[in-house]
Amino acid sequence: MPLKIIRQDITKMKVDAIVNTTNEEMVGYSGVDLAVHTAAGPMLDAECERIRPLGLGTAKITGAYNLDAKYVIHTSGPVWHGGLVGESIILKSCYVESLKLAVANGCESVAFPLISAGTYGYPKDQVLKFAIQVITEFLFEHELNVYLCVFDRTSYEFSKKLFDEISEIIGDGYVAASRLPFGREIDESEATFCATDASVCESVDCAAEPIDEGVKECLPKPINALYSKKKKAVNSTAANSLEEYMKSMDKSFAYKLFDLIDSKGMTDVECYKKANVDKKTFSKIKCNPDTYKPSKQTAVAFAIALELTLDETQDLLASAGLTLSRSFTFDKIIRFFLQKGVYDIFEINEALFEFDQVLLGC
Repeated sequence: MPLKIIRQDITKMKVDAIVNTTNEEMVGYSGVDLAVHTAAGPMLDAECERIRPLGLGTAKITGAYNLDAKYVIHTSGPVWHGGLVGESIILKSCYVESLKLAVANGCESVAFPLISAGTYGYPKDQVLKFAIQVITEFLFEHELNVYLCVFDRTSYEFSKKLFDEISEIIGDGYVAASRLPFGREIDESEATFCATDASVCESVDCAAEPIDEGVKECLPKPINALYSKKKKAVNSTAANSLEEYMKSMDKSFAYKLFDLIDSKGMTDVECYKKANVDKKTFSKIKCNPDTYKPSKQTAVAFAIALELTLDETQDLLASAGLTLSRSFTFDKIIRFFLQKGVYDIFEINEALFEFDQVLLGC
């Protein structure tokens, strides 16, 4: 995915360039700066000595030496003074100038720390949100994979209110995803699943008989009736040819996606950029519409970019043989945001990151 938040030591990143937040003299004396200089070795010190000083909010590039990257991009961030002396302007310049330098040197991937969030005292949660905003704007004009390295869980403050709301959803009385006939999942509008013997069930208006021989579970009447109808439908379908049946199949994921993009009045580029999906992945979808099958995080990312409702998202996922269940943390978090009408993919990714889930995009 073009922008990804990861919990990683930036000196361990295997990318074209890592960004080092340093001082104007480019001397690695503490924090990320010290770690980068230590890992890269004395040749980095020597090159920095030749090209210093470094202007505040500017960027310079050097070799990476003993690091796994090709380059180190050095930038000098602001010291936090309460946000009263233009810190955000300098911080934005740090990210933008570093990104420009990466592109100018042919980099396809670059890893950033949270600039000025260490010894310079810039509030970590503000840096994270600001960095996401600035990098996202840049990526709308450029093809580049960017990583935001968060070294540990204390590196930013996730919204406590949002954390509590999601925690409640994850730990509440959601019905576990129940295996129904034909792999169907119970819908909230139908009833609560009742996993008891039909003769003693009191929680819902149950069917008089179990759904199948030897099964002690029962279903609400509407669902049991649906099961009976589907059994009859299967029997009648057997009389038809497989060829006729195949002709009635729904559109594949790719065709549904293209229809939705058109109906929303979006361009392809707008859609995949907003979905945090890279150009190569979208090209695969365009070139292989009949066979391409997305991962769940990619499919959901497109649903978020298109601002689909929960039902519309389920329909898009179903075209790829996927669904949002009520059993898994990732699925519950996505349901939570869809039901709240929140379509900021990076806000959602922050929540997924906080709960150690795979992020949206590809």
